[in-house]
Amino acid sequence: MVKIDASADLDWTNLPPQQRLGRIIGGKYINDSVDEAGPISAERPLTKVECDLPLTYTESVEGDGREWVVLTFAPADPQDPYNWALSRKWLYTSLLCGMTLFIGCATTVYSSTISRMVLSFDRVAEIGQLGLFTFNMTCAIAPLFLAPFCELVGRYVIYVGAYLCFSLCFIGLALGRNIATILVLRTLLGLFGCVGTILVGGTFDDMFKPEDRAIPMSLFSYIAILGTVGAPIYAGFVDENVGWRWTEGIQGLANIPLLVVIVLFFRETRGGVTLRKRAQLLRKDTGDDRWVSREELEAPGLKDALYASSVKAIQMLCTEPVVFFFGLWIAFAWFITFLFLSVISITFSEGKHWAEGIAGLPYIGLVLGCTLAFGANFLQIRKYDSLRAKSNGPLPPENRLYGAMCGALFLPIGLFIYSFSQYPRLHWMGPMVGLTCISFGIFFIFESCYSYTSDCYGQSASSAIAGQGFMRNTLGAVSPLFAHQFFRKVHSQYAGLICSVVATGLTFLPYILFKFGPTIRAKSKRAIVYPADNGDILPDAEQPSPDDSEQISSPYEKERSQEEGHIENANIPETTTTTNDEKNRQGGAELHSSDESSNSTEDEVEDALRIQHDDE
Repeated sequence: MVKIDASADLDWTNLPPQQRLGRIIGGKYINDSVDEAGPISAERPLTKVECDLPLTYTESVEGDGREWVVLTFAPADPQDPYNWALSRKWLYTSLLCGMTLFIGCATTVYSSTISRMVLSFDRVAEIGQLGLFTFNMTCAIAPLFLAPFCELVGRYVIYVGAYLCFSLCFIGLALGRNIATILVLRTLLGLFGCVGTILVGGTFDDMFKPEDRAIPMSLFSYIAILGTVGAPIYAGFVDENVGWRWTEGIQGLANIPLLVVIVLFFRETRGGVTLRKRAQLLRKDTGDDRWVSREELEAPGLKDALYASSVKAIQMLCTEPVVFFFGLWIAFAWFITFLFLSVISITFSEGKHWAEGIAGLPYIGLVLGCTLAFGANFLQIRKYDSLRAKSNGPLPPENRLYGAMCGALFLPIGLFIYSFSQYPRLHWMGPMVGLTCISFGIFFIFESCYSYTSDCYGQSASSAIAGQGFMRNTLGAVSPLFAHQFFRKVHSQYAGLICSVVATGLTFLPYILFKFGPTIRAKSKRAIVYPADNGDILPDAEQPSPDDSEQISSPYEKERSQEEGHIENANIPETTTTTNDEKNRQGGAELHSSDESSNSTEDEVEDALRIQHDDE
């Protein structure tokens, strides 16, 4: 792979404009309808080659003492994931959500098998609970180190490989002869499961334009929570009637049809991979090694990528108040989720003496709550879209908090209701109402934490979210280890009351950030300061120009709009950080503007107002 060091000074200002921009096409694609005499031809001269190459835009830049010709997508390129048919995008979205659902089910279906499993192995229940711990701890640690490697080979290979290994683990879980085998396979299950899901947000970034990502991301959050809280509904009946091994076996068999569909119908979504293959084809066909994709030029080295995904993630978790407190909030929500895997059995199996299968039905309350929250979240999306339509520029992230300020209130309310309605003599409907409120609040906590963090930190959002994910999965991992002891020794009512009080304190977070968020962001080295922040502006040297509202959108989008005779309004991306694929659609103007600060320190680069987003 051709590679320029990240600190290289790329410049094209010494080249005449007609030599900077161009188009190239070759082979069977030459017969396609291509404008060779219109205005675009004067701006971008057309070059023809012998190899089969779709129409591709080119741009000459200079760096590291030599010239490079960078390939980018043409506006109507059918191989650009942004230009795919909506049906194809939603097919891929459905496949990824299905995979996420099964991975979420695998997280908690194990909890329903622990009692019979440890009995068959003659072990205490606490040893069985380690299976939940190892799964979640792997999900906490592995993404910090594996995310950069996932970017090297493309998404398709990772999805297929990880999901195949994930499915195979169930063979060992169903046939395991001792508890050690089960725990090792649960660790591997967490490893392969997290590798598959950490790429989903980035895949949506690949396919959907920023203004179209809210619904896919909201659906993904809903499915992730749904699988986690819904698995015990059926797992208890399976475990009770055919045994714990079949609980794992059925889960593994259910993965096979989806795996086959993913292998056959899913394709690579990263546009950067497509452009890299085109550059490799041109280098091979022409013998000229100047042809490169933007990803090859600007992708960070493995060392830098590992730093961003691990060291920087923990550093931001420890030094950025927004990252830490939102991470604490979402970690507490995940803690409650796994805590109730044990608490519900105490309430209904031990307290009300329900059979194992029937005792899993109260999880329907959790499913109902997150489903209602998913529907209610469309009010937040509509509110944000209406504010964006009225705004002349990008909206600050505080506009993401309306849903949390209302919806998150249901978490402490639900915990309080559940705590004092779980007495054996009281009707079962009381705890069910509490569970519904709990999951309703948890959904809005997840949605607001990730959307606010991504808008707040821009290019550093993926590191911030990785740090929050580490805290979330760590707390989720330890909660099953002491849940039974906590609720028995403190008593269920008072243990629930303690959780309710903590949840009440954390519920003030969105209100505090809604009022003081601009001030907090202005004092941060990494957070974005928006033009709309009242009284909080960048220093003159970093102040955005009047045209920055246009630069927030991809210059590729701006260029295409100009060719159509108009310029669309800029929009804030819905998800995490700037992907290489979005950069592949960008013209030379942004490349130059980013290179002017290439010799600056990392903090200075991240403080610049570049409000584009990526993913996990």
